[in-house]
Amino acid sequence: MSITDYLTNGLLVLLVLRQIHGRKITPFSLIWPLGLVLYFGHEYLNAFPTAGNDLWLSLGGPLVGVALGTLCGLFTKVAPIDNGLAYVRAGFAAATLWIIGTGSRLAFEIYSTHGGGASIERFSVHHDITTAAAWTTGLVLMAICEVLGRNGTIAWRAYQVHKHQTASELGLAPTSGRATSGSGIMGLGDHAA
Repeated sequence: MSITDYLTNGLLVLLVLRQIHGRKITPFSLIWPLGLVLYFGHEYLNAFPTAGNDLWLSLGGPLVGVALGTLCGLFTKVAPIDNGLAYVRAGFAAATLWIIGTGSRLAFEIYSTHGGGASIERFSVHHDITTAAAWTTGLVLMAICEVLGRNGTIAWRAYQVHKHQTASELGLAPTSGRATSGSGIMGLGDHAA
């Protein structure tokens, strides 16, 4: 395990820990974690193994990553601030889910490079995992999908907050999909001309 591996995992944990006190959402705050894991993916993804159960392991990682990231995004508070912007505040559940994902990958890396390699090899043989690249692929894709799931969910929720805030500033009621009295227009509600 290299210093880059420790640094990458540390930055991913810091991502959520910084948001415990609340931070403004900016394009940069949503893009830099994705850039980090994509760089990590570029460095470590050399193959997509499909022999034996390699494919299932390679696809299982991303599924777990999407689930953890999306849940983390859903458990993160997204609220409006000035000028149609939003801020995020990671609560206990969001931080716990994020640390579980990042921590499990880090623990696996440490275990595999500090004495656990033989156990992982026995497990792999027993479960028809034919190459170590399947583990790498599954874990790296898990990290990428965790970031995509979290940041995609937060970006969508921030967009919804912005849309609702803009509608409120224009004097429009949030759309409900039904006509309201006085306007005759779906979802606009009553407002003064």
